[in-house]
Amino acid sequence: MLPEAARARLEGAVGAADETSLKLTEQTKSVSKENALRARNWLLIDADGRALGRVASRAASILRGKHRPDFTPNQDAGDFVVVINASKVKLTGKKLTDKLYHRHTEYPGGIRTTWAGRLLETKPERLVEMAVRGMLPKNRLGRHLYTKLKVYSGAEHPHAAQKPEIVKF
Repeated sequence: MLPEAARARLEGAVGAADETSLKLTEQTKSVSKENALRARNWLLIDADGRALGRVASRAASILRGKHRPDFTPNQDAGDFVVVINASKVKLTGKKLTDKLYHRHTEYPGGIRTTWAGRLLETKPERLVEMAVRGMLPKNRLGRHLYTKLKVYSGAEHPHAAQKPEIVKF
């Protein structure tokens, strides 16, 4: 037989353990794919005067869903990202002349090389897209996340109906 004080302490400890285990299971609850898809938003990033890497890393993080409390690494729980003013993005240092981009035409000897400055003049959307794509996972999830990125060289975009929220840096 236990004295009353010891019995009260034992019951209090058991009750406290039950409460913490309930809180722990509530915290570790995962989000279903349907709920994650339902809660997606459209976000707008203005790249005017910002460094390319900073814009790309912020966009990749939003596409993955790392800014959300229900982030799950193996699911698509991220938001759509619209990047505007891609032609006004900055490249620091000597990257305009020294940074090279390679692609292959799939023919023998068909490697084509261009530098970042020329790519910024001709296809600025492609420059931002390649920077973001390099920061996404290299698997089928990364390819799916990449489809939610929309990049435009000017300030106009056709996604006004989705009411994108402006991202603050």
